[in-house]
Amino acid sequence: MRTGRFSRGTQGAGAAPRPRLPRDVLVLGVIAFFVMVGFGVVVPVLPVYVRSFGVNYVAVGAVVSAFALMRLVTSPFCGRLIDWAGERTILSAGIGIVAVSSGLAGIAETYPQLLLLRGVGGIGSALFSVSAMTLLLGSTPTAIRARAIGFYQGGFLIGGMAGPAIGGLLATISLTAPFFFYAGTLGVAGVIGIVLLRSTTSGTADTSAETAQRTPFRTVLRDTRFRAACLANFAQGWTSLGVRGTLVPVIIVEVLRGPTSWTGIAFACAAVAQTLTLAPAARFIDTVGRRPAIIGAFALAAVTIMAVPFAPNIWVLGALLCLYGVAAAFMGTAPAAALGDAAGARGGRPVAVFSMFSDAGAIAGPLVAGLLVDLVSLPLAFLVGALLLLATSAYALRMPRTHLPA
Repeated sequence: MRTGRFSRGTQGAGAAPRPRLPRDVLVLGVIAFFVMVGFGVVVPVLPVYVRSFGVNYVAVGAVVSAFALMRLVTSPFCGRLIDWAGERTILSAGIGIVAVSSGLAGIAETYPQLLLLRGVGGIGSALFSVSAMTLLLGSTPTAIRARAIGFYQGGFLIGGMAGPAIGGLLATISLTAPFFFYAGTLGVAGVIGIVLLRSTTSGTADTSAETAQRTPFRTVLRDTRFRAACLANFAQGWTSLGVRGTLVPVIIVEVLRGPTSWTGIAFACAAVAQTLTLAPAARFIDTVGRRPAIIGAFALAAVTIMAVPFAPNIWVLGALLCLYGVAAAFMGTAPAAALGDAAGARGGRPVAVFSMFSDAGAIAGPLVAGLLVDLVSLPLAFLVGALLLLATSAYALRMPRTHLPA
């Protein structure tokens, strides 16, 4: 018979089994899959579609940056909106905004229209991501929090692997077809959220138990676990998107003299390695702790990413990216679990700040990395990313050696 008690990874004969993932977590994982399938469909064709308006590559980059910039601008308001309307309402509204803006982007007649619509999509993306993470952390017991985050991220990863393949097929029909497909998958995700997620009411409808669990934001700000989580998210946004995502394709084509198809294959292998590592990583984080996971994973990622520009061939590069993917399974799960531990239930504002650090890294990382390559060298751009990862690992040493619930 299942009880409310939590057990350790190694259970004795009389120990209670570890609780199952809450229904909301399972639903959020499915939503994440549909969201990321659509996003993955659009990503490969977006630069080509933007170029079809007769603009230069700076304008192409502006469309990509507009999405991330509006996510960053919107995030500070997400916490208050969640307190006012509840996680489920804001999540569904965010998905709806992205769906409508994506569908309209497919029929945009001018470049300014497309730029505006992608910016609006960034607003919806911020509403969705912050409310989903707030709901995820608030509905999950501490003892299985990393498992819940891993399941949620697994939906994103699997969807992200399937999306580009579907996008390539749709692009043979037209450059606008992926945008309509994206709007459709978002519509499915929104319906799933409305129908299957439990109704949440924040603000005036708080129960006494929920109110007791709410940690004041100023207290969260002083928590070393929260600070480490934010630094980790910034380092990931900077390194994964700014360094790895931007410069690895350059290494493959310009340094290793390989075809562009190698880039997709290398990133796909890394994504598979990350997906396969998610479950054991989550068990480690829930049983051994967040602190050792952050220290070890970020140190490993730093060493790995620093070795990337010196890879002599595609095989070594692919192996390094897969090793980075293994570390990324821990890096994407442990900081979010630490955030949940520090913020407690219904931590909308802490989650919003946490999300902002990732967006800031994703915006600044590509710009600084590109500037360093132009002015100095490729290895220096990777070194800066590695130093941020090492700084996260070092700061995590200050995290308390918490004893996870048994």
